[in-house]
Amino acid sequence: MTAEPRSGRVLSYLHERLRRGPLHFTLIDPDKSPGERAAEIAQGAVALGSDAILLGGSTGISSEGMGEAAEAVRRVVQVPTIIFPEGPGSLTPKADAVLFMSLLNSRNLDLVIRTHAKAAPVVRQMHLEPIPLGYLVIAPGMRVGEVGQVDVVARGDVGLAQGYALAAEFLGMRFVYLEAGSGAPSPVPLEMVRAVRSVLGIPLVVGGGIRTGEDARALLEAGAQVLVTGSVTEEEGLGDGFRGILGEVRKARGD
Repeated sequence: MTAEPRSGRVLSYLHERLRRGPLHFTLIDPDKSPGERAAEIAQGAVALGSDAILLGGSTGISSEGMGEAAEAVRRVVQVPTIIFPEGPGSLTPKADAVLFMSLLNSRNLDLVIRTHAKAAPVVRQMHLEPIPLGYLVIAPGMRVGEVGQVDVVARGDVGLAQGYALAAEFLGMRFVYLEAGSGAPSPVPLEMVRAVRSVLGIPLVVGGGIRTGEDARALLEAGAQVLVTGSVTEEEGLGDGFRGILGEVRKARGD
């Protein structure tokens, strides 16, 4: 599904799916799982019920590496292939869309807005559909917190998380993403998920530290509307942990 600039096809697909219940995105790192390996993971994940494929994760992913993975993934799945960017250098016209995300609690203005100003013309030229998203890093933050020069939101600071999330919504972003960090020992606290969901009028995405069906069920019950997992497939493949997570998402939406 190739999107014209600002056509909204991927965003419409996601919102339509959300009306039926929660979603799951599989995050695949093209550096660790290049080309056909990315396609193999994507095909298996979609067969188990994943609703979109995100490509990203490492720093320094080349446009060529991203393009090879996107092209291979799109050959084998019908769900959207969306770039999870680390900078303009990782963009490729071979994907359907890009998370046009502001790292809300970064001290580096490049990651809040300046890089976006450089990337926007490239996104349009490539006919990628931009999906505006507020990205908020919660402690421990892991590698993204370090690379992103983030003042992490403390796990108990529910009010600050609500404030950031509302600000993102008021600025016109279409999703808010609470990120504990890839490989985090535990997911975003349930109390924080509940509190943020209670004030938001846009969908809430949660990622980082989700390894089991029990993790997924608790987050969904707390109000997460999209779960993103990446490390579990890198560490275990499409094994019991991943299948348990997808099972809870399918159950929550009545599949």
